[in-house]
Amino acid sequence: MIIVMSRRAAEADIAGVVAFIRSRGLREHISHGDERTVIGAIGDDRVLSVREVQTLPEVEKAVRILDTWKTVSRENRAEDSRVAAKGVAFGGGETVRIAAEPSVWSNADAVFLDPFFTSANLYDTLSADEGRGRCRRLAEQAASAHGAGKPVLVRVRNVRHVEAALNAGADILYLGGGLMSDLAVLNEAGSLNIPLVLCKDKHHSAEDWLNAAEYVVSRGNRHLILGESGVLGHTKGHTKGHPYRLDVESIVKVRQISHLPVIANITGLWSRDMPQEILYGLAKAAGACGIVGTCFEKAGG
Repeated sequence: MIIVMSRRAAEADIAGVVAFIRSRGLREHISHGDERTVIGAIGDDRVLSVREVQTLPEVEKAVRILDTWKTVSRENRAEDSRVAAKGVAFGGGETVRIAAEPSVWSNADAVFLDPFFTSANLYDTLSADEGRGRCRRLAEQAASAHGAGKPVLVRVRNVRHVEAALNAGADILYLGGGLMSDLAVLNEAGSLNIPLVLCKDKHHSAEDWLNAAEYVVSRGNRHLILGESGVLGHTKGHTKGHPYRLDVESIVKVRQISHLPVIANITGLWSRDMPQEILYGLAKAAGACGIVGTCFEKAGG
């Protein structure tokens, strides 16, 4: 349930609503907007009556949310959320340019690193020495980016990488779509007080994406950014080697129903028929507040 307080609501009125919510065995999530305070009742809100809640002092209205994502919905918070790292704001109105290659770091606002990548070959595994070497290189690259005043997004590929990424200086943890259903990773990342990018899996819907986001936020991490990195394409004669396309529809949809910022990773989506410059423009037009790419000069920022 979402409870909207009136403009006149004082701290005592808000505290009274919170106490009422807790008395019914639920938890609260408070969002202070420019004009109003909105309180979300988290849990099985069937124990609450809309009519009863609306009789509480300075409650303007109470709305029962039918969707399973409540905290991340615009009904809970109408204004766009902003997530900041080292002075760079995601959701602040400007498009954050995130460099996927060292060659374009100077033209970017942030840096994306993928140090734990391994091939799809099951027999291609990292030795302990190789793993330590990658962590050292990650720390060196992160330090270099920080020296240039840029926050670092580090992609983790399993729960063991979380600690390594943080120790190396990651400012933002980036969870690829394959981890959207990995409860071990979601629980670990959700318990941290660090910005987090949660990507949509290529086989899942926008609704699945928001449910996963709700799960992470329910663990306590409010610094959440949604990430779109492609969906399976269905166009006949799709360019060989590039079976994925930018899911523009999902970006638009979640921007309409959720206050969370969204970034797009277009590095694996461009092809001869779909240049990166066009993808950049599509992602920006759809509402992405940050874009991971390698051609910012041509894209015009």
